[in-house]
Amino acid sequence: MSKQKQAQLRKSVASFATADIKASIIQIANSFIPFFLLWYLAYQSLSVSILLSLGFSIAAAGFVVRIFIIFHDCTHMSFFKNSKANRILGTITGIITHFAFEKWKRSHSIHHATSGNLDKRGTGDIWIMTVEEYANASIWGKLAYRLYRNPIILFGLGPLYLFLIDNRFNRKGAKPKERWNTYLINTSIVVIYALLIWAIGWQAFLMVQLPVLFVAGSLGIWLFYVQHQFEDSYFENEEEWDYVKAAVDGSSYYKLPKILQWITGNIGFHHVHHLSPRVPNYQLEKAHESTPPLQNATTITLKSSLESIRFRLYDQASRSFVSFKEYKALQKNKSTNLKIKMSRAKFQEE
Repeated sequence: MSKQKQAQLRKSVASFATADIKASIIQIANSFIPFFLLWYLAYQSLSVSILLSLGFSIAAAGFVVRIFIIFHDCTHMSFFKNSKANRILGTITGIITHFAFEKWKRSHSIHHATSGNLDKRGTGDIWIMTVEEYANASIWGKLAYRLYRNPIILFGLGPLYLFLIDNRFNRKGAKPKERWNTYLINTSIVVIYALLIWAIGWQAFLMVQLPVLFVAGSLGIWLFYVQHQFEDSYFENEEEWDYVKAAVDGSSYYKLPKILQWITGNIGFHHVHHLSPRVPNYQLEKAHESTPPLQNATTITLKSSLESIRFRLYDQASRSFVSFKEYKALQKNKSTNLKIKMSRAKFQEE
């Protein structure tokens, strides 16, 4: 795609980068009200059936994901036209989702500015090693990476790590505004938890809240994972990296059933979002449908997205993700080819 076409593409999508106050307020209402109602029903149904309560908690977790999308838009200053309104709502949604607003706002902006750039990985990203990096890693480095990429750890322990550790502490060198926002959100969570435990008891509180956080966290990590890790996703070194290509070719269109598309706040149109982060979530589908070149983005479905679980390493030679099994085959072929070359060289010398 030429630079002129890239500029035209960004210009076309930019026309949707306008917040609609009515749409924003409606989304707040149809996200917050169902969440609080489902949480209350999960508590009340504990006296009837734990399984019934769990069902309400799982449903509430879906709305936590939807509220996180509002939080996410606020970090891009796209949910409202007013920056202060975005920061206030971002902090409130940060309390519900257990994410520090200012801290995540910074790391996520870096993710957008470096997505698909092999030389600038490490901030706001899921850990990805190339085949060459993994081959040259130490035994402990390989073990750490294998553990990290294990689905049980990534999607099972990952949410606990995010909620209890990563989101609760400031990064080294954080500015006062970022630090105090984290303190405010942490304090608010502690106070709310204390009040709920006082009101309903710690056992009931944990039986409702733990499933909500765990399911919401697992779904959130899955969405972030699957939309950048598909077989032929875009990755380049700094000198070849291109923002528009990284957005369109390095982010997928996750075509979900309508109900899941609604619950996840249209985040499946991830290629549109990466191309123009200031487009509010409720405008993403319109931008996609109105811009033909974006409809050529890699499309994945619920079924095809499951394949991404086996992806472990990025192979720069084939420009695709490979499994550990495929990595072993690559290394075996490489070793065989090296032996053949050495044999030929020795034969020529003789």
